[in-house]
Amino acid sequence: MNQQVSTHDVVILGAGPVGENVADRARAAGLTVAIVERELIGGECSYWACVPSKALLRPVLALDDARRVAGARQALSSPLDAGEVFRRRDRFVGDWDDSGQADWVTGIGVTLVRGHGRLDGPRRVTVSDSGGDVTTLTARHAVVICTGTHAAVPDLPGIAEARPWTNREATEATSVPGRIAIVGAGGVGVEMATAWQGLGAAVTLLVRGEGLLPRMEPFVGEYVAHGLADAGVDVRTGVAVARLHRPDPHGPVHLELTDGSGLDVDEVLFATGRTPNTADIGLDTVGLAPGGWLEVDDTCLVRAVADGWLYACGDVNHRALLTHEGKYQARIAGDVIGARAAGRPLDTAPWGAHVTTADHHAVPQLFFTDPEAAAVGLAAAQAQRAGHRVQVVDVEIGDTVQGAKLYADGYRGRARLVVDADQQRVLGATFVGAGVSELLHSATVAVVGQVPISRLWHAVACFPTISEIWLRLLEAHRDSASV
Repeated sequence: MNQQVSTHDVVILGAGPVGENVADRARAAGLTVAIVERELIGGECSYWACVPSKALLRPVLALDDARRVAGARQALSSPLDAGEVFRRRDRFVGDWDDSGQADWVTGIGVTLVRGHGRLDGPRRVTVSDSGGDVTTLTARHAVVICTGTHAAVPDLPGIAEARPWTNREATEATSVPGRIAIVGAGGVGVEMATAWQGLGAAVTLLVRGEGLLPRMEPFVGEYVAHGLADAGVDVRTGVAVARLHRPDPHGPVHLELTDGSGLDVDEVLFATGRTPNTADIGLDTVGLAPGGWLEVDDTCLVRAVADGWLYACGDVNHRALLTHEGKYQARIAGDVIGARAAGRPLDTAPWGAHVTTADHHAVPQLFFTDPEAAAVGLAAAQAQRAGHRVQVVDVEIGDTVQGAKLYADGYRGRARLVVDADQQRVLGATFVGAGVSELLHSATVAVVGQVPISRLWHAVACFPTISEIWLRLLEAHRDSASV
C-alpha cells in the first residue's frame, strides 16, 4: 500500500456540478484546490439524473407538442424510436465516460484525486482508492463537502427480492419495460412517468397522498395528473405499496397495495425521496453525527464545526435539492473562501459581484412533464404562513394569450402571481402549461430583484409569445385591487 501526503488551500469532497463550481471559483480566487471523487467526475446530475432524464423526456415532449398542432399531427405516422432515444441519451452522458469532465477539472489547475474521501480530523481528508493506496490531503483554509444524495428506498417486505429501480436504473436503462409501476408524487416520479409512458411502457403511478407535486401550488398537480392520464398513465392516489414479491429474478414483480389490490409489473421504480451521502465521510472525526444533513449559514459554512473551515454545498445542506441551486451555493462558497483566505471583506467578490450570502428564499424549480410545471419564490400558503398579507392572481393561459393559442391547439395552462399586498412586489410565481419553462427566469428576476409591480408594467412582452401572460397577470392584479 502506497501513502501520499499533499497540502492545498481547499479540499473538496465530491466532483459533481457543485464541487466543480466550488473548485472553479476557488481557483479564480488564486487558491490551490484538490477535488476528490469516488465515482464519475460530473456526479449524479450528469450521468443519472438531470441530463439523462431530460434527454429521455425531450423526444416525448417534442412529439406531444407536434400532436397538438393541426398539420403537424397529420405528419406523425410512427411512435418514438426508443433505440434512437437511448442512443441520443448516451451521447449526452458521454457513454458514462467521464474523461472529458476530468480533463476540464485538471485543465483549470485543480488536482483530481480518485477514491473514497473521508474527513480525518480538522482540515484533513484521507482518500482510499480501489488499489488500496491512501492519499492524505491537508487543507490550509477550507474543506467543502459536496457529496450529494442518493435515492431513499423504503424498507418494505420483499424490497430486496424485488430489486427495484431508482433514478439510476430509470435513466440508464437500454430497453423499455412492458409495464412499470412508479412510486412517488415528486419530480422524479412525474418526470419518469412522462418519459416511460412516451417511450411505450404501460405506466402506473402510485401516490400515497391525494395529489402530485405536493410542494407546489395545488392546481399544478391537478394539471399534471390530467396530462399524465390523457397520455395513458394510470394515476392512483391515496395508495402505497405494502409488500413486494419477485420469486423469479427475471420475472414480473407483484405489488401488494395498501388498498387491498394487487399489481403485476415488469419493473418498479421508487421515487420516494433522497438521503444525504454523509454516512461514510468521517463526520464523526469532527464531532458530527454520520448520515445526517449538514446545517449551514448563508455562506455555506457548517454551523456546528468550530474555527470556520468546513463548508457544505448542494444537496447535503438540505436547503434545496436542485442542481442549479447547488451550483449557485458553490459559487457563493468559492468566493467566500477566497475572500476569507485573502483577508478581504465578504462584499468584494473577485468577479465584481456584491452578493456573498446564498439566498434561499427565491428558489426556481421546474419539472419537464406534459404540461410543464414551473415555480419560483413562495406559494400562496407559504407566503401567508410567513406573515405576508397577500394578493393571489390567477390567469388561464390558453384563454387569454394569443401566443399560447398559436403554440398548441386547445392549449391548457394556468399562471399565478403571489403579491405582497403592502409592498406591491411579487413574492412568488407559478406556471403550468406547455413551454412555460422559458417563463421561469423572468419570474425569478422579478422575485429576486423585488421589482415593484409598477415597474413590471414597463417590461413589454413580445407579441405573440406565451410571455404575454405577464401582461394578463398585471391586468388581473389591477382589476382585483380595484374591487
